[in-house]
Amino acid sequence: MKIMFSVEEGIRFKIRDALKAITALLIILWLFKGWLRLEAYNEEMVWAIITLIIITEILGVGRWIGITISGIILSLAKAAFLIAIFLFFGKWLDLPKDFPIDAKTAFAYSVVLGIAGILVAKFDFPLSKGEVYPRVEKKAYKFNGFSYGKVKLSGEGKAYPIKLGRKRIGWAIEGEVIVEADTPLGVIKRKLIAPVAIWTSINIASEKASPNLTFVDTANSLLSAPTTYTKEKSSIDLGILKVYEGEDFTYVKLPFLEVVETPQGEEVKIGPFKIREGSTEKPRKDMITIQELRNGFKLTILGERLTITTEDFKIETIGDRILYKSGEEKLAIGDGYVSLDSGTISISVGRDSGKIRIEDTVISASEGKVKIRIGSKNYIIESEEAFKLVLEKAREIVEEQADDIIEGLGIDRARLNRRIKELVEKLMEYI
Repeated sequence: MKIMFSVEEGIRFKIRDALKAITALLIILWLFKGWLRLEAYNEEMVWAIITLIIITEILGVGRWIGITISGIILSLAKAAFLIAIFLFFGKWLDLPKDFPIDAKTAFAYSVVLGIAGILVAKFDFPLSKGEVYPRVEKKAYKFNGFSYGKVKLSGEGKAYPIKLGRKRIGWAIEGEVIVEADTPLGVIKRKLIAPVAIWTSINIASEKASPNLTFVDTANSLLSAPTTYTKEKSSIDLGILKVYEGEDFTYVKLPFLEVVETPQGEEVKIGPFKIREGSTEKPRKDMITIQELRNGFKLTILGERLTITTEDFKIETIGDRILYKSGEEKLAIGDGYVSLDSGTISISVGRDSGKIRIEDTVISASEGKVKIRIGSKNYIIESEEAFKLVLEKAREIVEEQADDIIEGLGIDRARLNRRIKELVEKLMEYI
């Protein structure tokens, strides 16, 4: 029974295929019921079609990523959507009068179930033992690099297709490769350790090569480990399932569902239908993820958004903005605004104001004035020059730290302390 529910070619899927054929035949019979003198069975045939649609969709659960609660809910959502289409066009083809279900109701169920399935998917993914995982095929092709938007993967090696069921959802790369990502602060460069997974349906391979079966076994072993997908919950990419959670932005994509959520609005797309509230920022290009399977490095690009995650930190860039987080340390740089928070030290600078806090010292600058509090002592400097100095030096301090972050060095607390104390000493000259 376990094999039946986890292998794509199992009895359950053969039964499903047979029921799909029966459903199609029944729809054709219903369509020509007048010629076939089956009008007396009109309502029974409609109920049979609806029932078969639901059964075939439920039997299809787990075809790609195994049986989950969300998979069952989403299969019901798809069934409701197909029923809505059938009832919508069926009203012109002599549906029974006063039929208890209409297209609007079925479509509403589809939307609600779809949203519920997406929410549940965040809790029941990844899959449990015995279910289908992505598998690396025993086929190899030459790999000579790959570019996508702001990201470049250079090097030479072999590319092996990764499939989920029968669908190719990515590639496993064997060999030495270097990833380069262009950010507002410069290029982030890192040498990746094989196996490296590139989750994309784009063809990145060239001519055939001889496969390394040891590499295939190693990659499959890593792909079957749940921790491969749960090290960083801000993004999940399995080709047919894409989840991205960034700064004020959530994106979920499934085979027949797509959800975009921002502070300005939400959009839910089910098949060809869209439900929109407010304005949303829909990605112009497909989401692609480059991932080291042996550790926590993951790079995801979605439109103008780029996220790099390691076991130590996370960097997200959105256009000209950059966000960094590592434990309690946070840094943000945007148009006219920078901020840094590192334990007892915090810096924030806007267009016309700034604030620095270090231990028992607080410096704030606004409206051409600088206020300093050191322990129980307070000072006010009414100097435009001192005001500009605070904004300039504070921004400079944050940007210096950003340069180190791009190099993967993290925040240098010693230099941070030293630079702020130097600023305090200069400000004291104005008193």
